[in-house]
Amino acid sequence: MSEQNKTGKVGTGTRLVGAGRRREWTGPVVNPPVWRASTHLYENMAALAEGPRRNEDGRFFYGRRGAPTQWALADALTGLEPGAAGTVLYPSGVAAIAGTLLTVLRPGDVLLMTDNAYDPSRAMGKGLLADFGIETRLFDPFDHAAYRALFCDRTRAVLLETPGSLTMEVPDVPALAAIAREHGALSVLDNTWAGPTGFAALAHGIDITVMALTKHVGGHSDLMMGSASAGPELYEALRKRAQGLGIVVSPDDAALALRGLRTLELRLNRETSSALEIASWLAGRDEIARVLCPMLPGAPGHEIWRRDFAGGCGLFSFVFRGGDRARRDRFIDALELFGIGYSWGGFESLAVPVDPAPLRAVMRWPPAGLEPGDRHGVRLAIGLEDPADLIVDIAQALAAAMAGG
Repeated sequence: MSEQNKTGKVGTGTRLVGAGRRREWTGPVVNPPVWRASTHLYENMAALAEGPRRNEDGRFFYGRRGAPTQWALADALTGLEPGAAGTVLYPSGVAAIAGTLLTVLRPGDVLLMTDNAYDPSRAMGKGLLADFGIETRLFDPFDHAAYRALFCDRTRAVLLETPGSLTMEVPDVPALAAIAREHGALSVLDNTWAGPTGFAALAHGIDITVMALTKHVGGHSDLMMGSASAGPELYEALRKRAQGLGIVVSPDDAALALRGLRTLELRLNRETSSALEIASWLAGRDEIARVLCPMLPGAPGHEIWRRDFAGGCGLFSFVFRGGDRARRDRFIDALELFGIGYSWGGFESLAVPVDPAPLRAVMRWPPAGLEPGDRHGVRLAIGLEDPADLIVDIAQALAAAMAGG
């Protein structure tokens, strides 16, 4: 990568093409080779003795610390995140969240977690973290006064997400991070939805930014991986904790993630454009009470999205007007171009049911403006299919759902 790339003076597409392609890791080929190796050999005893003294990417030691394939991916992700000193790779997005929280929290600490967080993160607060003596308190990211009141002398970190899982609200992340800093707490952001090309987390005041690389970076629904990027001190802490836990990712998966990274901007632009077209069409349908898409004017946090974000993605939700769960399920079953499955960010479109009420402790669901019966929703992950075809499919599924009762 050239110095011009490193300083971010070129466009996103150019940066994505060059990211992580250091000459010492690629040699004379375009892509870093896949280094499959558990054992790294030393020239002599002096080199063996030197190995443990230098713990950094680019230094061979043992397979658990990676090799050029993993180093190239971590370097590429670091280069995309303004303010990052390094990136640690994890075998899944949930592992990245867990590894990060187990780095910054200790027994007796308090974690503040946004109430619209990813469900596995919520489960982590009740399970894994509780088992380690860490208390998790949920908060409404739009009620800053109540959020401030939750801080105490044991609060060490805040876990944020933008937009919120399932319901897609966009909070004022810089303001929430600043409040955490005022109280001596670190801010951690799950930034999977937009990623660093759509939302520069560290530049907006976040201390550690986490992504599920399974989604947009992989882009082809064929790998599991996560990452955490941070400034110098926190990066070293993350690295030390991950190594202590024996965390390592497969070089084959790292190569797949690097491949996906090259087309990230093209796929995101296409998915975002299609999602906006489909979301706008849904917003005009009588069967739909509300479209939960932060890119649409009038959506919760839309103005903040316009202020802080450089891009979007293909993931959004919508809520049926009245009706019951059976109607929602008939709709999903009738879809022909959408698969039924978790995850998103791949080339294919997906649909899953959304039932936020059991997953909210502080934030009201249904929210203000919706009737009590407007609670059954669907999350759509828009892929690379023609949006006109997807709209036709959604229209026939709506007809089938309404005809069923």
